[in-house]
Amino acid sequence: MVETTQNPLHNHLLALKNGERVFENAFEGITRMILSDEIEKVVANGRTTYDFKIFRRGKKHIIGLYDEINSFVSYVKDAAEGGSSKEMAYVLVGEPGNGKTFFVEYVSRLYREFLAQDPNHKYTFRFKGLEKIGTYGKITTIESQTYEDPCILAMNLLETPEQSREYLARKIGLSDEQLDGMWENYRPLGACSSYIWNDIRTHCQGKITDMLGFVEVVPVPLNESLGTITGKYPAKDKITSSAVDLLGEESIQRLLHITDTNNPYRFDLRRGALARVAGGGIHFSDEMFKNKKDLVQVYLGVIQNRTIEIDGFKWPIDTLIIATSNNSEFNRFLAEKEEAPIVDRCRISYISHNTNYKLQTELTQYAIGSETKTTLMREELHQDPNLNYAASTAVVLSRLPHSEKLTPIETMKLAAGEVAGEKSIKALAEVIDTLSQDTDITNRFGQKGLGQRNLGRAIQLLVESSETNEGRCMFAYDVFKAIERVILDYVNEPNDRAKFLADLKVARGLYRERIMTEMFNAYMDEPQAIRKDVMNYVNMIIGIDAEQLGPDKMWKYKDPQTGELKALKVDERFIRSIEERLELKTDEQRETFRTSIRKIYGQKISLDPNYDFMDNLELVKAVTDVRLKSDIAGAGSLIGALANRTNEENQKLYDRMVDTMLNKLGYCRTCAQKTIEYFCTQEDES
Repeated sequence: MVETTQNPLHNHLLALKNGERVFENAFEGITRMILSDEIEKVVANGRTTYDFKIFRRGKKHIIGLYDEINSFVSYVKDAAEGGSSKEMAYVLVGEPGNGKTFFVEYVSRLYREFLAQDPNHKYTFRFKGLEKIGTYGKITTIESQTYEDPCILAMNLLETPEQSREYLARKIGLSDEQLDGMWENYRPLGACSSYIWNDIRTHCQGKITDMLGFVEVVPVPLNESLGTITGKYPAKDKITSSAVDLLGEESIQRLLHITDTNNPYRFDLRRGALARVAGGGIHFSDEMFKNKKDLVQVYLGVIQNRTIEIDGFKWPIDTLIIATSNNSEFNRFLAEKEEAPIVDRCRISYISHNTNYKLQTELTQYAIGSETKTTLMREELHQDPNLNYAASTAVVLSRLPHSEKLTPIETMKLAAGEVAGEKSIKALAEVIDTLSQDTDITNRFGQKGLGQRNLGRAIQLLVESSETNEGRCMFAYDVFKAIERVILDYVNEPNDRAKFLADLKVARGLYRERIMTEMFNAYMDEPQAIRKDVMNYVNMIIGIDAEQLGPDKMWKYKDPQTGELKALKVDERFIRSIEERLELKTDEQRETFRTSIRKIYGQKISLDPNYDFMDNLELVKAVTDVRLKSDIAGAGSLIGALANRTNEENQKLYDRMVDTMLNKLGYCRTCAQKTIEYFCTQEDES
């Protein structure tokens, strides 16, 4: 091993040789960061895709976006492997409020955290002792303006790359393999570094050991607020924006010191956003196509050539360029045909809204907030246990296009990977494929709908309403009024508004069915009452044909969840009542339905022993109706008993149900009473 010297550049290269430091470009670093974490296979909208776990960690992580993340990872990986992607920018296009900016900022944060760990730190170099040269006035140290890696200096140490390579092999002892790896990322020094290095060479009369005495190696700062490594350039208005904000400009202060007017160090590149991320960073251009034309032209040069160019001077940069744009700005830009070269240099990824209502529950929780909410009087604000479900289904239904093949509820269930009666996931895949043929992006699957910001507005309206503050509870049914207000106030397109209001009506119907289930559970004083009855029905139709079923109709089976042997009495009257509710009139229809349930049971239980058929809304509704409207007291009489509490027995029933709701089902007194009141009305009955 070569001895450590007092020379910082040699020490850096020795650390590189020993694997204590790395030299890689931005694409290689980001690819290594993503692919070194766990990767899982998942099914999204009927297609198998990959789920990169690095995006799913932390308190507020990315939810959904499976196809979009896959697209981003393959783009970065292609660029890291020297493909055409490295000469392109990655542009996220979509409706406002669907997570584009959040995604980019999340990737930037991950990258900064990744670079903060050994051996991933980024380093750059600075020249010191410049007062000895005499043409730099009182400027004594100059740092590489584009945060070039010390390896870039090492590859340009001598007059030709070949001489530099030979020197590194001889002096540092780098192997041919290590040198080949370095030279894959070869680029010349930036204009000012190259000019200063030549000044130093002239001053030292070409003696490399003396020249290296002028070099210092320093870590690149990772502070987000400095805009180094990860920087953002937001679109500004036409008057205040200029290419200076991106590239930099001539510095009057430097001209006061530098006597050599040809010196490119007179340009202050750090005044621009690009130079600060040029050393293997991420440049984020927010709302890129809102910028004026000449600025977009600057981007064209930067994207294609990966250089900052001012007055003929060039500074090569190593940067991943990510941009965002909303649909309307992007379409306006596409309409101007002369701007085609820019779009040609972009990898466009159309970001859709989240269409999985189960995943939406997590996004809805983001909108509601994790902190304990309080009323205007600073009293604790309770959250109705059905609030998240009501809000999530309402916004997701607005994002699903209406189709002749599927009803909105079938589409919603299939998009969440659930069972939708006879309809298979293939039907959804066909709908998505048909819509993806549409040249108007906004007509494609999941592209239109109420975004996360609209949901946030609805939650704000709910929290500020007097009913919420008076009752100290965010009652679930009130969220529909809040969403309706948001649709009327913020959706300008009449067709969209009409569709969203129709979808809201469907969401109210789903809420109604959920409340029926909740009331049955409260009546039975058992949080899982309906779930147990649904599973009893499923087990009964499996056991009804069993050979060992005796005349007493008792059937023994092994519970897949606990592994215990259980006995169940097959109640044919119960089975028939449920199937009548499902409008299965003939024996043939009944047998077809039972076969489909058994098939689902066989497929699901092997993968998930806890699968409980509660996503099969038709079956749950039928079981609820049978238990509420026949076996016990009849829904009519239960409604009557709860609504008319003049006699003692009815009051006792009401109190017992409220008690169960408070102690076992997570309600507070306000939402328990309001939910019972809603149950007693005929509203939203399908």
